Amino acid sequence: MYLITGAAGFIASALVTYLNAAGINDLVLVDDFQRYPAKKQNLVGKKFRMKVERDELFDRWDAEQWPLEGVYHLGARTDTAEPDKALFDRLNLNYSKEVWSRCTAQEIPLIYASSGATYGLGEHGYKDEDQLAEVLQPLNEYGRSKNDFDRWVLDRRETPPHYYGLKFFNVYGPNENHKGRMASVIWHTFNQVQKTGAMKLFRSHNPEYANGHQRRDFIYVKDLVAVNHWLMENLPEPNGLYNLGTGQSRTFLDLVTATFAAMGREPDISFIDTPADIRDKYQYFTEAEMGKLRAAGYDKPFFTLEDGVEDYVTNYLLKGLQW
Repeated sequence: MYLITGAAGFIASALVTYLNAAGINDLVLVDDFQRYPAKKQNLVGKKFRMKVERDELFDRWDAEQWPLEGVYHLGARTDTAEPDKALFDRLNLNYSKEVWSRCTAQEIPLIYASSGATYGLGEHGYKDEDQLAEVLQPLNEYGRSKNDFDRWVLDRRETPPHYYGLKFFNVYGPNENHKGRMASVIWHTFNQVQKTGAMKLFRSHNPEYANGHQRRDFIYVKDLVAVNHWLMENLPEPNGLYNLGTGQSRTFLDLVTATFAAMGREPDISFIDTPADIRDKYQYFTEAEMGKLRAAGYDKPFFTLEDGVEDYVTNYLLKGLQW
């Protein structure tokens, strides 16, 4: 039996699909199901043992003593424009500590979602060395809360038997329809092109980057959940923080051009100012160093940007399907 938090969300619901395909259906799915009904479509057709409301998890975990083989803690508040520190501390930091304490006491392997947002402007690079967490300067409360939990974890003497904090970079793919403003640029491009035939990208406000040449490490959600499952199956050494991107940054122009191509449209791209509330907290470059995961034994190739976008657009967005 495995427990998955954030289970109706983008990444976790994709993980449920992946696990079901591997014949793993004995799942405890945790989320704020009642408050966010828009996410219900992500679990249609999925197989699992039970749903548990987020605020009831710890009482039920303690009372029902589930025989858990592993925990995927993927639930979090992820809005990078949200300024409420207390909200992030409650949902991302303190809630995660409660998950950690139970996995430690009950000797349950734990995979949890950290974030590439912890790296801030990248002034210390993008290497997933545990000691780097002490000096990172995230640009927003979301990234700060994730790094605060990483630092707390690395300070623990008592730990789960195996644990991996995965620094997700820019994830895209099916099941993100409910995310609105925080959905991937591919999702926004698809919907804008469907409505207007064109796409407006954020203008660069950094003289080192031309418009559209901001670069990110984009990873397809199918690759991301495959790595999660591989880690839980193999439990490699060492424990600690692991980057989870592709190891290759690409421009937003590359991303949008690939989306137009997958839609069978000629590119029509213009630029608008980056919203003021995120302009000073904008990452112009990210690129995960992936040597640590590769050294641990994960050797499968990642989708290229073009192949991932084509699969996402043609098999899901154009057909109105979830995964």
